[in-house]
Amino acid sequence: MKVLIVDDSPAVRRIVRVLFEDDTTFAVCGEAENGREGLEKAEELRPDLVVMDLIMPVMNGLDAARAIRLIMPSVPIVLLTGNSDLLTLAEARSVGISVVVSKTEMAILVEAARELQGQNAA
Repeated sequence: MKVLIVDDSPAVRRIVRVLFEDDTTFAVCGEAENGREGLEKAEELRPDLVVMDLIMPVMNGLDAARAIRLIMPSVPIVLLTGNSDLLTLAEARSVGISVVVSKTEMAILVEAARELQGQNAA
C-alpha cells in the first residue's frame, strides 16, 4: 500500500515515514510540505493512502482533502492533527477525511491505516 505524507513539519514527516516503513505492508511513495504540493503529488504518484496535516501553509488539509477527493474518490485520507478540537469528525467526513488521528497518539496511525485498508478490500 503506497502512502503519501503531507505535513509542513519535516520532523513529523520523518516520524510518520518511520512508522510506516517499519511495517512491510506499507511503502512511502512521497512527501509534501503543504496541501497544494500534496494535491500535485497525489495526482502524480496515485497513492493508496494519504496522511495529511490539518494546518499547513499555502493550502490547508481540509481544502487539500476536498481537492484530492475529486480526483481520487476512493483513496482513504487520514487527517493528522495537533489540535483535534479544531475539527469535529462530522466536519472531517464532510470533506472526505476517513479518520482523524491526533499527533499525540501517532502510535495508532499504522493501525488506523490497516483498518482502512481492510475496509477498502471488503
